[in-house]
Amino acid sequence: MSLEHFDTVIVGAGLSGIGSAVHLQQRCPDQRFAVLEGRDRLGGTWDLFRYPGVRSDSDMHTLGYAFKPWTGGQAIADGPSILHYIQDTAQEHGLLPHIRLGHRVVAAAWSSNEARWLLTVERGPAKERMQLSCNFLWVCSGYYNYAHGYTPDFAGLAQFKGRVVHPQDWPADLDYRSQRVVVIGSGATAMTVVPAMAQEAAKVTMLQRSPTYVVARPRRDALANALRRVLPASLAYGLTRWKNVALGLFFYGLAKRRPERVKSRILHAVAAALPPTFDVQTHFSPRYKPWDQRVCLVPDGDLFKAIRSGKVKVVTDTVHAFEPQGIRLGSGALLEADVVVTATGLDLLGFGGMALSVDGKPVEIGKTMAYKGMMLAGVPNLAYVVGYTNASWTLKSDLTGAFVCRVLHYMQRTSTNICTPKLPAAGVQAQPWVDFSSGYIQRSLDQFPVQGSDTPWRLNQNYLRDLLDLRFGSLQDGVLQFSAGLK
Repeated sequence: MSLEHFDTVIVGAGLSGIGSAVHLQQRCPDQRFAVLEGRDRLGGTWDLFRYPGVRSDSDMHTLGYAFKPWTGGQAIADGPSILHYIQDTAQEHGLLPHIRLGHRVVAAAWSSNEARWLLTVERGPAKERMQLSCNFLWVCSGYYNYAHGYTPDFAGLAQFKGRVVHPQDWPADLDYRSQRVVVIGSGATAMTVVPAMAQEAAKVTMLQRSPTYVVARPRRDALANALRRVLPASLAYGLTRWKNVALGLFFYGLAKRRPERVKSRILHAVAAALPPTFDVQTHFSPRYKPWDQRVCLVPDGDLFKAIRSGKVKVVTDTVHAFEPQGIRLGSGALLEADVVVTATGLDLLGFGGMALSVDGKPVEIGKTMAYKGMMLAGVPNLAYVVGYTNASWTLKSDLTGAFVCRVLHYMQRTSTNICTPKLPAAGVQAQPWVDFSSGYIQRSLDQFPVQGSDTPWRLNQNYLRDLLDLRFGSLQDGVLQFSAGLK
């Protein structure tokens, strides 16, 4: 029996997978494609995460797709609203017949003789193995490990008499009303969970090993909502999108040029939002510079409001060990708890954990250099989506979608069917794929391709530069090699 074959296979039906499918359908309507999703529901991260208060930490005018205006009243949207937005996009663009749920790609093998990928797929709860093939492989699986999050090996954890949960595996039956809750962590998830749980818990303590930069921002974008009342939705959305892109680039650039000035302004704003007696230096003044790690966003200052109300306490200390009644800190104090939430980070998983090979030789992704942050040196007909660390994920996803479609058009126009980025013999030095110092990044460097010291191997982390390069830069750059393989 012959293999089912597609022109393009997209791996993942989350935010970037659905967006990429729309780009492909609109720009390359002749392509026969499928979207393979390992889980039994589309939505990716926004279907997986169910913890209290789950929301975006980017505004929806940049986290939303370029082709679909965000018309919600809240710019910082909750998880269910984002999931609904993704589902609506798939429905409106007729993607549902192309999406195959419960299809997890575990291996992809490229054959130069056949100029195609052979995919090994686990299907359904029984993980039945099947194979299909495609000319071009587009990996949109994000970088989270959906199987589990990251939890340190805490001493004495088994002694604790209360309940311990990780936000990624939030249990539907958890009742924390009138309970004493300790949330371990200081990242975006902790900043979200803490004020949300404080609405019903008796007391919530945010226990952090070290502080994070925290910035309050209005949940609603007044300008966006005003523009939408007088302009067509697409125009209002576009203007707001560009306004937010420009502001994001400005503040990121300022943080890199004048980190002490930006730090001072952030801490001044935090101090103004908290009681005069609150120790801002201990609890909100990190040792690192702004944007050496991602800056956390709290909509309408909800975390600060919860602290002012007395329902939330911030403790900066280390976990010595769990005890039956709570957590013994490095300082010797005991934090009593009924529920402990380990918002201790996420586990990353490059390329959805699939094994890649080219002509029988395994591809060591951690030793492979990335071309423009979306293709791999020496790996034909493959693109992947990884968003910005200093801006919304979808900004890079949209640019990647347009670029991949340019490549597919070029191959059709030139009667070629193989496209491979070729690394020069010398002169490009390998560097980590991103320069963030965050623990979840540092733990996972070997799972992602390195970047190079020079263009086009270097990640810009700059939307405007990428827009010019990926939309208008020549495909005949001496690096992309196009050839006609056997059909």
